[in-house]
Formats: sequence, structure tokens, C-alpha cells
Amino acid sequence: MVFGFSHSHKDKEMEKEKHPSTLPRSDSSSESDLETATVKTDDVFGVITEDGPNYRNVGWLGTTVLLIKSQIGVGVLSVPSTLAVLGIVPGIICLWVISAIICWSDYVVGQFKVKHPQVYGIDDVGKLLFKGKIGRDVIAVMYWLFMTCVAASGLLGISIGLNAISSHGTCTAVFVAVATIVTFFLSCIQTLGKISWLGWVGLVSIMSALLTLTIAVGVQERPATAPQDGAWDKGLVIWGQPTFTEAITAVSALVFAFTGTPAFFGIVSEMRDQRKYTQSMLLSQSFVTAVDTVVGVVVYYYCGQFVASPALGSAGGTLKKVCYGLALPGLFVTAMMFTHLPAKFLFVRLLRGSKHLTNNSPKHYIVWVSCVLGCLLFSYVIASAIPVFDGIASLVGALFGTVLCIQLMAGMWLYDNWERRTTDKTILYKFLLFWNIFVIALGSFLMVAGTYGAVIDIKDSYAANQGAGAWSCRDNSS
Repeated sequence: MVFGFSHSHKDKEMEKEKHPSTLPRSDSSSESDLETATVKTDDVFGVITEDGPNYRNVGWLGTTVLLIKSQIGVGVLSVPSTLAVLGIVPGIICLWVISAIICWSDYVVGQFKVKHPQVYGIDDVGKLLFKGKIGRDVIAVMYWLFMTCVAASGLLGISIGLNAISSHGTCTAVFVAVATIVTFFLSCIQTLGKISWLGWVGLVSIMSALLTLTIAVGVQERPATAPQDGAWDKGLVIWGQPTFTEAITAVSALVFAFTGTPAFFGIVSEMRDQRKYTQSMLLSQSFVTAVDTVVGVVVYYYCGQFVASPALGSAGGTLKKVCYGLALPGLFVTAMMFTHLPAKFLFVRLLRGSKHLTNNSPKHYIVWVSCVLGCLLFSYVIASAIPVFDGIASLVGALFGTVLCIQLMAGMWLYDNWERRTTDKTILYKFLLFWNIFVIALGSFLMVAGTYGAVIDIKDSYAANQGAGAWSCRDNSS
């Protein structure tokens, strides 16, 4: 990937003049003033009036919940199975390393947004880094495909949950359609400020399910997929010996567990005080890493080679239904967020600079609903055509997640700091320069190798099912 790192001080000053900050930035401004101030204009949304939706109304706590919910959802449910492939020790090491890299990327998002307040979506970053419309459009397509594919995995997770609760009460294709319809109505809520409370509902839901799962696998005699009679062996692996394809697919699934980063631009753009983003990000990242580690280790320790994917299927019997029942609201919120954000991305891009962006006009609502519907229909097709949970997680994580969560963020840091290489001789700067170049190289390797592994995995899954699966009625919860 080639980034346009070189940009003069004069270019930066012109950029600031073109996109002046509209929020109070003086050090003397109190936090309470910033929290309660009514935003009149914004670098992205333009003039915000009482006649339209307020797109700058999310507090730091609401931001924290939205950041957490963008990462805790379907991704964490694949962590135990990745430990079964890699082994506990290398699996946890990979989990923490990926978490550290993503945490750095998340930090850079906040810093970049402060320096470039006109940036709303990650496509705006592409325009700056690649200096032109082509770069912007390429990143825009990748972002949209990534977010809608994550939403598709959410729809697939919902269909698995409905199958589990109802004991496969009807055709799986029907459950995917039901998930799509409910998600549509939830996603039509226009501002993150109004749906932040749903973030709380989703977080409590998924955490309740994960807590129930970890307790259930600890007290049950044996996992649901283990032999129910006679002796059985967990087959715990401390150091796994996977093939290259198996290993890189597992690592890609771990990347997928942290791929909420592309959504962070849309979230920080709707904060009342964007300077509080970093504290929200650090809190959310610490929480997500702790949950992924604990759930992954505990579930794998008690289930071993018989761990299910998604992990909620490891509880077995009645507890499996209880876990999915608790998780369903959280899965719906995940599907909603990853539909709402790409729809908002299209909506802002189509109406940016127009009075219809923040006014409750007929055109405003027609464009908004059309964006939501378009995104969700695509997600529905993906969820129905590739009904392999691990396959979607690995493919999305490798093909799009690495670029949008790793390489691009390192490129953002280099864009803002590249010109310092001839003047800044400090060890810290040299380390960060090396670190970001290394991150780009590592992310590129994971993208190519992970995509290959995910494609092979999906191909093998289809072969095992004799080609069945797409728009299938087969129970996907067993």
C-alpha cells in the first residue's frame, strides 16, 4: 500500500481554514459546558437545528458502550474455537498481540479525527492518504462491504439463536428473513444518541449470555457435542500443531473479534465532546480484551476439542436455549449497529452539503430509509449464501478487517508524522516510525494469507455438506 505521506505545513493550514473547528476548543472551557452545549454547526453535518436530528449528542459513557458493543458480539463467540486450533498458549498470545495492535489503531482514530475534523468516514481518510477520489472510492467500497458483511454474520448468529431456542421450529431461511426484518426497523433510528440505550441493552444481553455460558460449561458433566456415554477426552492442547491454512484462519477469526475499528469514526463524529474519545476507547478496549480472554480460556478449558462455534452452542440442552435467549437482544443490536453505520455513511455521503442532511424533509427520510434497506438487503444475501459462521468470520476479518483496522490506521499516523523523520531524532519517534511500518507489513501478510485460508475453509465446509447450505432449511445450531 502506498500512502501520500508527504504534505506540507502550508497544506495543513489550508485544510484547517477550509474546515474550521466548530466546537469550543479553548482550555478554559469547562467539561460541563462541553457536555451541555448545543452544537450549531459541525465540520461533517453542517448546520444542526432543532428542526432536524441532532447528530452530535453522544456522551463519553454512551460512546464507551457503543465502542464495546461494536466489538463484543459475534466475534467473541469464535474465540474458544480458535484456541482449540492454535492451543491455549499461542492462542492467548495471538489474542493479546492483535488486541494491542488494534488498540493502537483505535487511538490513532481519535488523534486523526482531532487533527482533521472534516473526516467522517474512513473513505475521507482514503482521500487524504491516497490524495484523490480513486483512493476515497476504493476505501469506501471496502468499508461498506466490511460493515455489511459483519451485519450478515450478525443475522446468521440470530438465525442460529432462533434455531436453538425453537429446536429448529422452521426453515433456517425463514429465521434469517425474520432477523433481517427486525433489524431493518431497529436500524432506521437515525442518530447514535437515540440508540445508545440499545447499546446498553445489547451489552447486558451478550454479557449475561457469556456469563451463563462460562458457568454452565463449568458445572456440566460434559459438553453437548462430546460423547454422552462412556469415557471421553477433552483433548486440551497447550501448543497446537495446525496446518498453515488452519492457523491463519484461526488468527483471522481473532482479528474479526476486534474489528469494530472502522465503526469508530462514525461513533466519535457524533460525540458531544470528541476530546473524551481516548478515555472511552481505552476503557472499552480493556473490557473487550478481558472478556475475550476469560470467555475463550474458560469455555475451551471445560469443552476442549468439543467446543462449539458459535461458543453458545457448547452449553448443551436447556442451557443452550437459555444462553441464546439471553444473547438474542445483543445479536440484534450488533446487526443493527453494523447496518446503521454503513447506512449513515451512505446517507452522509449522498446528502453532505445539502440542507436535507439535518432537516426532516421528505427527501431526508426517503434517502435514509433507502440507505438502510440497501445495506440490509446485501447483508441478507450474504448471510443466506454463506451460512458458515467460522467462514464468514475468517473471510471478513482477513479480507477487509486487516486493511480497515490495521494498515490504514498505521498509514494515518505516518501521514501526520512522516515529515518529522528528518527533524525528530528521539528514540520514541524512531520506535513509532518502525512500529507503524511493521504494522502495515504484518497486516498485509494477514490479509493475503488469511483470505486464502478462509476461502479454503469455506470450500471444505461446502464439500462436507455436499454443496448444501445456501438458503437452506437445515438446522445451523447443531
